[in-house]
Amino acid sequence: MKVSHTCLWVSDLDSTKSFYIDALGLHHTWDFVGGDGVTNYYISGDGGVEIQFKYQEGTKKDTPCGIDHIAIEIENVDATLKNMVDKTNCKVVLPTFQNDSIKVRVAFIEDPDGYVVELLQHLD
Repeated sequence: MKVSHTCLWVSDLDSTKSFYIDALGLHHTWDFVGGDGVTNYYISGDGGVEIQFKYQEGTKKDTPCGIDHIAIEIENVDATLKNMVDKTNCKVVLPTFQNDSIKVRVAFIEDPDGYVVELLQHLD
């Protein structure tokens, strides 16, 4: 058994693509429009787990309802945080900090819909 994907409603698919693909560096895997007219757009990084974004013009969803954060594993938290702020002007929820007991360095930012994204760097 493995985790396949997480699905999030977004208010502007172009802004979402710009944030996750153009700035963060994830990649588009596939998409489709369902029989209900909702666009379903999938992205991924290494490892195969996907994030599905659902979008329909004029549909307002109460997001980010119940979502604490999405964690994206990266190589360098400091460089990625700077890049994200420079490219997207995203809100920094928690600046970079290090937890030596679990050997990680992290920062938390917000995407265009207010979802919190954890930038996670594992330390050797």
